[in-house]
Amino acid sequence: MIRLRNRLLAIFLGATVVPLALTLWVANSLLDRIDHMSLSLERTARQLYQRERDALRADAGSRRAEATRFDAAAQTAWPSAVRDFWESGQAEQITLAEGEGGSLILMRRAKNGVESFQRELGAVKLGTIRREYTGARKLLGDAAGPEASSGFRYTVLFLAAIPWLASLAILVYAIQRTSRVTMDAYHSMAGELQRSREKLLYLARLESWQALARKTAHEVKNSLTPIRLMMEELAARQSGASFEQQASQIVVDEVNSLERRVRAFSEFSAEPPVELKVLDANSLLEERIAFLRAAHPDVGYQIRLDARPAKVMADEDLLKAVITNLLENAAQAAGPAGHVLASTAPGADGRLSIEVHDSGPGLSEQAQATLFEPTISFKKGGMGLGLSIARKSAVLCGGDIELVKGELGGAGFRVLLAGHSS
Repeated sequence: MIRLRNRLLAIFLGATVVPLALTLWVANSLLDRIDHMSLSLERTARQLYQRERDALRADAGSRRAEATRFDAAAQTAWPSAVRDFWESGQAEQITLAEGEGGSLILMRRAKNGVESFQRELGAVKLGTIRREYTGARKLLGDAAGPEASSGFRYTVLFLAAIPWLASLAILVYAIQRTSRVTMDAYHSMAGELQRSREKLLYLARLESWQALARKTAHEVKNSLTPIRLMMEELAARQSGASFEQQASQIVVDEVNSLERRVRAFSEFSAEPPVELKVLDANSLLEERIAFLRAAHPDVGYQIRLDARPAKVMADEDLLKAVITNLLENAAQAAGPAGHVLASTAPGADGRLSIEVHDSGPGLSEQAQATLFEPTISFKKGGMGLGLSIARKSAVLCGGDIELVKGELGGAGFRVLLAGHSS
């Protein structure tokens, strides 16, 4: 993911740095061209002004230019420019005509007034040229010296770089956001693959145990049946409480116990058909607890159900067996006056969890390490198959069972099943 991010950044930089640098070079070249053009325009305009000024003076001196006289007795009627010249005390003044500056005006002091001479410049508008030059120099910053000109160029550089920097920031943000989403999806997929792998390995181990269980159950059952029949016959022929009669009954009881274990192995090795459908986990949990209250009247049950509809996809018989097994184990671990907590809650990835906690002594590290392995039992009279069958049933329903930290001080189990939105 880091390589992809760096590659995208490298592509962006490679695709934008050269055009950006070219744009800045072109902009700087244009600024230099404007600078040179404005200076050239200024020199040309100054030369033209000087030439026309000298020509106007020559025409005025030789009287080739027509003079307009302003009598001192009528100063109130003078134009403001003439009056300003008269009051300035100057002997002569040359100015551009107002507006576009298409002509030069020469004003001289004369006897009892002012003489004004005018020379047309034709298509040349010195006033317009002056304004354009002044604007160009102000743009380039010459009014404040070379530092202002450099500052203007830096401003152009900054303004050109803003869109590029903004695009770079957006790209980095998008890459980071996409990377997080991708990494989350990758970790989620990796976690799901790991869970699927663990389920497959567990089912593979169970398959080998099931093959051994089927063979063992068949052979032991064939041997136990004639033994049980013979000992029942012997017990029936004995009268009273003779030693032979008591011995025969003990053997019969032990054979019956062995046959129950054989049946348990047969159930473990069986492959029940799985029919997945939408089930209400809240209703099933309440039903199983109500069913077991009579068997464990001294155990206190606490139910904490999800407020939303707890719909799951599972096989009804298998799920009932899983919940019954966990509740039965919890009640036995809690003992008289103990407590059992059963709850439903939404889990991760759209799944739903069913949890069972007890107030018993908890599980040792040895018990936790081999908890779901078959033929391993850590309680008196246990077959060691209950949790193995329960986890197998949960896996067949598309879920799993995991050991969690107990909320009541004892053990805690969580059944995870695929949720169903209705």
